[in-house]
Amino acid sequence: MFKTTTAPQDPMILQLLPIVTQACEILREEYQRYCSGADFDIEHKSDDSPVTQADFRSNHYITQALSQVSDLPLLSEEGLKSERMQWQKFWLLDPLDGTKEFLHKRPEFTINLSLVDGSNTTFAVLAIPGEYSAYFCPLKGQPLKYEMQTESWFEYTEAKIEEPVQIGLSQSARHKPEYGQYLEALGHLCEYSTYHAGSAYKFCMMLEDKVDIYPRFHPTCEWDTSAGQCLIERIGGGLVDSKGRPFIYNQRETLLNGRFIAYKNNAMKQLALKALQQMNL
Repeated sequence: MFKTTTAPQDPMILQLLPIVTQACEILREEYQRYCSGADFDIEHKSDDSPVTQADFRSNHYITQALSQVSDLPLLSEEGLKSERMQWQKFWLLDPLDGTKEFLHKRPEFTINLSLVDGSNTTFAVLAIPGEYSAYFCPLKGQPLKYEMQTESWFEYTEAKIEEPVQIGLSQSARHKPEYGQYLEALGHLCEYSTYHAGSAYKFCMMLEDKVDIYPRFHPTCEWDTSAGQCLIERIGGGLVDSKGRPFIYNQRETLLNGRFIAYKNNAMKQLALKALQQMNL
């Protein structure tokens, strides 16, 4: 949960705030255009995942705007990736996470931007254009939330987790049997309820006390998880693989992630991994 606070003086947040705010406005414009039935360009990548004019427009704007405030390289889902292994410190971007949600007219899409130093994420932004909100994880301190319409700032404060445990699932998890198996295993350990949403939106809902555990068994990429992992690690949670190891970034030939469990605190970690072990995945 969040409590009212004063505007931050963090130079990086102040530099990125107008960029994130304008990128959200761009995506809202594109979403309204798509929902209105106007002409709208949709393509498909080699893996058959959709990419739209909204993805490209957001990517172009953020890429150009970032270059004006930072000389660090940028690794974007919609950009070039060939030189990334040479980078020690760089920006990692998904200019529209949740393209499928966007195309299904569900405003659960996000902008994911993070700063990777070595193999770890040190700073992050997750913005939700449809809710006029953005979550910042500064280099130090608790996550902050910015509400664009009121220009108000809020700071994260821990809330007690109450039963039932809230499980965050992707929309597509409804059709994948391994999630049913996981929930069955979890049901032997605790009472739970499910919360379905797309994209990195679920990480934001973890900050808002609507999700305690987020299991993910089908593919994601590094730009899908870096910002969210940074935010939830800062509040005492984390994101780990099936062996309990935290994700690291830009260390492999592939940018595809394996299975992961995200959790809000250590008690949720133990519960989530115990259910995973009972599945023998």
